[in-house]
Amino acid sequence: MSEKVNTGNPLEQFVLLAKNAKGAAAVELVKQVLEAPGVFVFGELLDSPNIQDLDNTPNAPYFRLLNLFAYGTYKKFIENKTDYPELSAAMQKKLRLLTVVSLATETKLIPYTRLQEELDLENVRDLEDLVIEGASAGVVLGKLDQKNSHFEVDFFIGRDLRKVDVGNIVNVLGSWTDTCDSILLNIENQVDRLNKEKQKQKDHKFGLEAKINEVKAQIKNQPGGDCEDPDSRMETERSDRRDKKSTKGKGLRGSSKGSFWQSK
Repeated sequence: MSEKVNTGNPLEQFVLLAKNAKGAAAVELVKQVLEAPGVFVFGELLDSPNIQDLDNTPNAPYFRLLNLFAYGTYKKFIENKTDYPELSAAMQKKLRLLTVVSLATETKLIPYTRLQEELDLENVRDLEDLVIEGASAGVVLGKLDQKNSHFEVDFFIGRDLRKVDVGNIVNVLGSWTDTCDSILLNIENQVDRLNKEKQKQKDHKFGLEAKINEVKAQIKNQPGGDCEDPDSRMETERSDRRDKKSTKGKGLRGSSKGSFWQSK
């Protein structure tokens, strides 16, 4: 008995079912995936041969609808309703959430007026309820600022990418890499310049110390030269003065004593 393995990819089960689904079965599969909770990317299913075959049949509107959920927005659906089948309530909610994700890729602060226009919602309460539901599903996270009437985006999931967009992304990443390399090179040059300046100051300090020692040696080697420290010399002079004073005092006391005995 085989055990069902949960891969953590909610789309995978639909991709597996698409291998044997044709015609009406493929249409039903498209309906299911567009209503399924937790499924917000559809690229793998679009690549399925049986799903792509719908494009050349009377069921082509469902193939276009799947493409709309992968790459489009709710506003595009409103503007081209005749190109698509009617949406169920679950489909409407999911497409609106995907539209919020697309708007989040353009700006971090989305005004309520922009959201209402893109989502075709006149009631602010309905808009906020939709965003809260999207946060609960982990689709888009942020703060609803009622005072300033905007939605501040903190996080959003990624949407499907068209193959034609891959080249643009590669170019953007290449440009970003070049910018990073330029910044890194600039930092390395600055570090190298600072290290050279530091070494220059260090060499200058050593040079000054060498000159000072050289001058001291020259003074010491001169005839009668004295390299004695000024503080030591002052201490010596004070000591000499004390010795002279002491000697003078002793001489006076000796003279007085001699006079006394002579008077006797």
